[in-house]
Amino acid sequence: MKRVEIYTTRTCPYCIAAKALLSRKGVAFEETDVGADPAQRQAMMARANGRRTVPQIFIDGVGVGGCDDIHALDAAGKLDAMLAD
Repeated sequence: MKRVEIYTTRTCPYCIAAKALLSRKGVAFEETDVGADPAQRQAMMARANGRRTVPQIFIDGVGVGGCDDIHALDAAGKLDAMLAD
């Protein structure tokens, strides 16, 4: 599996849904909570081309977007290929 990083906040329902999808697929991910850390949010925004919303998800360093985006990739049958080595 490729490296998956997800920027979240604790109570964000979209973050919870995105993490649940990844967990159902057996994907290990590194989570960074940006809710109480402005520096981490700034780092996320820099990586995500200015996007401020969470979650922001990266697969092997490439931004794939947020919750709706990762669910759309899964529905289109593209997510598994992106995660495979």
